[in-house]
Amino acid sequence: MKDKRVVVVGLGTSGIAACRLLKKRGAHVVGTDSKSTVSDAARALANEGIELVLGGHGAARMSEADLIVISPGVPMFDELRAAEEKGVAIWGEVELATRLLAKPAPIVAIGGTNGKSTVTSLVGALLERVGSRTFIGGNLGEPLASHADESFDAIVLEVSSFQMERVESFHPKVAALLNVTPDHLDRYEDVAAYANAKGNAFSNQTAGDIAVVPANDEVCLAQARRGKGRVVTFGPGGDIDVLAHAIVDRKNEISYERRRIYLKGGHNALNVAAALAAIQPFALPSLEVTEVLASFRGLPHRMAFVRRVAGVAYYDDSKGTNVGASVTAVRGIDEAKVVLIAGGKDKGGSYAPLVDALRERGRAAVLIGEAKELIAKAIGDTIPVKKAASMDEAVSLAAKVAEPGDAVLLSPACSSFDMFADYKARGDAFVSAVQALPGESQP
Repeated sequence: MKDKRVVVVGLGTSGIAACRLLKKRGAHVVGTDSKSTVSDAARALANEGIELVLGGHGAARMSEADLIVISPGVPMFDELRAAEEKGVAIWGEVELATRLLAKPAPIVAIGGTNGKSTVTSLVGALLERVGSRTFIGGNLGEPLASHADESFDAIVLEVSSFQMERVESFHPKVAALLNVTPDHLDRYEDVAAYANAKGNAFSNQTAGDIAVVPANDEVCLAQARRGKGRVVTFGPGGDIDVLAHAIVDRKNEISYERRRIYLKGGHNALNVAAALAAIQPFALPSLEVTEVLASFRGLPHRMAFVRRVAGVAYYDDSKGTNVGASVTAVRGIDEAKVVLIAGGKDKGGSYAPLVDALRERGRAAVLIGEAKELIAKAIGDTIPVKKAASMDEAVSLAAKVAEPGDAVLLSPACSSFDMFADYKARGDAFVSAVQALPGESQP
C-alpha cells in the first residue's frame, strides 16, 4: 500500500478502520461519504492526514485511484462504476484487512441469513476457553481492520452478504453458511443473487479447508461446492447430528446432552451444531466444549428474556431483522401463544411465512414503523392487528391483549432505520418499555 492512492467509500465504523489501517501502511488515503454530516470519529480522520470528501464523491477522483475500498452496503453509483470500468480494483474492508494482517492466522467465517451472530460468538467462546488468542468480530462487533497489527491464534468473523460482495483472495480455513432465506431483496435481484454473494466465502477454499452447511440443504451445498473445502454438515441427519435429546458429533463419536446446554430451542440446537462443525480443525477437548455449552448465554437482543409480569413473558429479539428470523422466533417460543411486535423499514421480501407462523402461534400482532401497513395487509384477518406510533405504545398495547401464559415478542422482521439508529437502540427501547410496565416481576 505504500504511496498508493486509495479511496475509502463510506465513513462508518468499517470505513474509518480501513482509512486508519491504510494510513499506517503508508498509503495516501481519501475518505469519502455521500453524506455531508458524518460522525466526529470520521471528521477526526482529517487530523490524521487523511483527505476527506463529504456530501458526494466527485472530488475523490476514484478513476485515478490505485485501489477503492468500499464499506458494506454501499450500492453501485456512477463514479464507482466508471472507476471499475477503467480497471481500478475494488475491495471490501474484510478483503483489505485479511490481506494486510501483520500476522496471518486461521480464519473462521460465519455467514447465513439467521443465527450467524450467535454462532460467531459461540465459536469464539469455545476457542477462547482453551487459551486461544481469538479475534471475534467482523459484521458483529469491531471490524478486523482495527486489529490488523495484533497477533491472534484464530480469527472468527461474522460475514454478511454485503461484506462478501467484494472479496478476491479471502481464504477462510472454515467457511460456514448456516442458511439462506429471503433478505435484502431491496438490494439483490433475487434470492439466488443474495445466496451467491454469501457463497463467495467458499470460493478460495482448498482441500485442507472445511465448508460447513446444513444437512440436506441444496442451496447452501451448491455454494459450498464453489470451493474445494471438505463439506461438514450439521442438523438432523448431519455429521453434527441434532436429536431430540442430544447433539452428536458422528465423526468423533461425542454426544452433548441438550438438557446440559444453556441455549434452548430448536433454532439454538442448530446454532450449537454449526459451531461444533466450525471448530473441527481445532480439535478442542470435549470436556472444555461441554463446559462452554453449559454456560454460554447468547447475545443481547437475540431471543433474550426480559421480564415476566402478570403471567406474560417478554422477549427481546430486536436482531430479528428479516422474516425468516422472526418466523424462527415465533415458532421457537416455549409459550403457546405469542403477541408479536413487528415492523420497521421494509426490506422487500414476502411476509407470507410470518403470517403462516402467526396463524399457528399468534394471539395478536402490534405493528410499528414504515412497514406496518404492508404487514397488516399481509396478516389480514388471520389474527387481531393493532398499530402503534412508538415502542412505548406498542408494549402497552401488547400487554393489554396478552393473556396469562402468553409471550410478548419483539421480533420486527424489518430493519430499524426508520425509527431507530440500529437494532440495539430498538431493543433497548423495548426493554425500557417492558421494565416500565406496572406490576412485580415473576420468576
